[in-house]
Amino acid sequence: MGEYSTGIPKTVHTNLEYREEVLKASVEEGARQELWIACSRDLMFYVNTFCWTYDPRRGNGVIPFVTYPFQDESMLDIKDCIENGSDLVIKKSRDMGASWMLLTVFEWLWHFRGGQSFLLVSRNEDYVDKPGNPKSLFWKIDFLHKHQPEWMVPRMTRTKLRLTNDENGSTIDGESTTGDVARGDRRTAIGLDEFAAFDVDSSYRALASTRDATRCRIFNSTPSGSGNAFFDIAHNEEIKQLKLHWSLHPVKSDGLYYQGQKARSPWYDAECKRCAHPQEIAQELDIDFAGSDYQFFDALVLTRLIADYCKPPMHIGELEYDLDSMQPLRFNETPKGKLRLWFHPEVNMKRPDDRMYAAGVDIATGTGSSNSVISLGDCKTGEKVAEYVSSNTRPEELARIAVALCRWHSGSEGRGAYMVWEAPGPGRNFGDAVVDIGYRNFYFKEADQKLRKGGSQIPGWWPTKDNKRALYGEYREAITNGQFLNRSKESLSECREIVYTQHGWIQHSKAGSSVDPSGARENHGDRPTADALLWKGMKMRRAPKEQKEKEIVEGSFAFRRLMGDERKNKVELW
Repeated sequence: MGEYSTGIPKTVHTNLEYREEVLKASVEEGARQELWIACSRDLMFYVNTFCWTYDPRRGNGVIPFVTYPFQDESMLDIKDCIENGSDLVIKKSRDMGASWMLLTVFEWLWHFRGGQSFLLVSRNEDYVDKPGNPKSLFWKIDFLHKHQPEWMVPRMTRTKLRLTNDENGSTIDGESTTGDVARGDRRTAIGLDEFAAFDVDSSYRALASTRDATRCRIFNSTPSGSGNAFFDIAHNEEIKQLKLHWSLHPVKSDGLYYQGQKARSPWYDAECKRCAHPQEIAQELDIDFAGSDYQFFDALVLTRLIADYCKPPMHIGELEYDLDSMQPLRFNETPKGKLRLWFHPEVNMKRPDDRMYAAGVDIATGTGSSNSVISLGDCKTGEKVAEYVSSNTRPEELARIAVALCRWHSGSEGRGAYMVWEAPGPGRNFGDAVVDIGYRNFYFKEADQKLRKGGSQIPGWWPTKDNKRALYGEYREAITNGQFLNRSKESLSECREIVYTQHGWIQHSKAGSSVDPSGARENHGDRPTADALLWKGMKMRRAPKEQKEKEIVEGSFAFRRLMGDERKNKVELW
């Protein structure tokens, strides 16, 4: 706390009495000057003496801004980040007053520091500045000024999306994320409110466009899944993080208790009953990024699998193969190679021939916009043995690499690993190249059993809403119960971002984005798709278990049918 704010009464009733005494004293010009100086030196004195907030759930909605201890610390953290020029992420439970805190600090600096330039950003213009809308950021600043003594408010010019302090030249501007926000701009600080609610493309564009505009960006939001820029910066250890969990609030945490390691309270329990879905609890209350998506894979299960089964590859490198026959020649070790092995390659390039192998392939365009992935597995052990990942390999070249890898893993069939790939889009080019090479041990699209029996002659696996859900569902069950041992930590980590869409599809949470800060500019769950296709191939190539001849019970339908067949055979014999 500052030099003036220590000792200010902090209950609403006593604080109102204190404010009344201050207003009475401020009738004298000298007292006003002293109060103005105190406010300029001590942020928390200014807030707890002259600032008001709005809450329509309480009386007429106008209530004194009396800060809780966590709000004192938070506002001072915001102030320090602005003055020291560093980014800040505020990840919060809902209804913690974070937007009011951010705006009040901006207003205080605008009010008492000359030459300041601030920018407020939200997902659409109405949330930035719309008269009469309490959700609007500028409405809240206007509210602060409306309820202060006239002598405290500086001369200012107020226009749409702009507020200028005419006495010291400081400004606050507003923008929405419809374009490249703050591109070419220069600001003291930029506040991005409810940043996780920005559409995916806009959130990444805002990260890029604001970086050079200011040394201080303040990202304020509740979580909204993992497929957005807020998730990335909220997990960036290089950026200061401010976590405003509901348990910090003295009213919400009254009666706090723990269920395991999870904090609960009577208030929290009541809020959980009002939530329509666990996702809402995770997003609005728990600051749980994973739970705030409709995740397809259980995050706790994935954490356990990564700890229990994942291990670094034994070798990293490239496969050298004959360009005419696509026969593997040798494995070349190189630390930046695209091929990772969880086995030791033999000198003679032979794999155990007492088993069968399968391969799952997810194909991208090869232009750097998404990863292409080849996953290989041992059908006997259920273990993933190799993984090839590249964002710059064209489908036709990827087909040659896939065939060479499959021929390396010929196994007991002697025909190469059984290959399953996703056929649409660049998969068509991939499939044509595989066929042209002369490789034939691969999956064909299954025909509609109602129309014809057997498989069709259409290469590759074709996704629909239902069979994609089934594909991922079978893969999820296999890794959960240990039938499929996935050694790749990166692959299982990507499973965390596989989600249900509102329309029932299964996809990577960043599939709608054209911007991705990773090596592949779009990461669409490439490894999990390849692994799920691999598991489909492994199941289809496992040797069928010998079935014991069923015992036929005398008097049963099967017994009577057998006797009938024997009589028929005797008649036909004679």
